Amino acid sequence: MPFIIRVKREFQAAHFLTDYHGKPEPLHGHTWLVEIFIRADKLDKGGMGYDFIEIQRFLDQIIPDYKCLNDIFDFSPSAENLAKWLYEKIKERYPTLQKVVVWETKEGGAEYFE
Repeated sequence: MPFIIRVKREFQAAHFLTDYHGKPEPLHGHTWLVEIFIRADKLDKGGMGYDFIEIQRFLDQIIPDYKCLNDIFDFSPSAENLAKWLYEKIKERYPTLQKVVVWETKEGGAEYFE
């Protein structure tokens, strides 16, 4: 029976949306929240599918904390695009990744899965 290992990570980042269809989108920041879901088909001798701390360390290496996202990416850094980018990066290390959820605010976010 598979398990889903869940890890959350907050980070601070600024962005503005290009080609936004509402009022002009000025540079602003968020406390973003990333949730990842990795399937574990078996447990190790210690009863764990994956080590939470190892996953968090990996996320610390790839999450753009305290950055302007527009300076890093060649795409509009929406929650949707960020979820897809993170999914692709995390999937390289954790092939059983099921989905990534990126919360831009407490009320709004996007998830990406294949």
